[in-house]
Amino acid sequence: MQKATKKQTQEIKSLFLQHYKNAKTELNYTNDYELLIAVMLSAQCTDKRVNLITPALFKKYPDILSLKDANIEEIKELIKTCSFFNNKAKNLKAMAEEVYQNFQGEIPLDREALKSLSGVGQKTANVVLIESKEANFIAVDTHVFRVSHRLGLSKANTPLQTEEDLTKAFKDNLSTLHQAMVLFGRYTCKSLNPQCQNCFLNHLCKSKISYKPR
Repeated sequence: MQKATKKQTQEIKSLFLQHYKNAKTELNYTNDYELLIAVMLSAQCTDKRVNLITPALFKKYPDILSLKDANIEEIKELIKTCSFFNNKAKNLKAMAEEVYQNFQGEIPLDREALKSLSGVGQKTANVVLIESKEANFIAVDTHVFRVSHRLGLSKANTPLQTEEDLTKAFKDNLSTLHQAMVLFGRYTCKSLNPQCQNCFLNHLCKSKISYKPR
């Protein structure tokens, strides 16, 4: 696979910013507490599914204190239609306990602090900070991974290495570019049936292969 040239990379960046000027997450939330939970649930699960789950969850557990003291089986019942719900329920309760004990009940808006929480890796931390603070980070999910490889922006085998490549290539506007690449991958540059005829980046595409992170 060919690597995108610096000129092509800048054109890709410019076109993404032009077409997805005000791109935002499709997850529904009203505060940082709800945002963190929604992002944690969205791992290997669609945003649409998460948005069906969270209203009842947020109603029953509207804050860190109520989630910290929640019955684990009741959490599982509320999120059982989400992938890996058993593990996610444990992580949600543990996360709430850690936020209460270590951060005075407030969701920490610092990447390393977020990563110290149960169930929160770099991708989740980045997405929370991108959404909450428009932080200059990029998070690599399956959509971003696939798009970045099809466009020749990265040849890396892992999401973290791909994140490094994209950060180095784009440098700024990373929060908007992240949202742009997610939406582009979700609706245009699909895994199995990419909408190449409607793609504004078709002339810059290097491959139609459906890349998956290792």
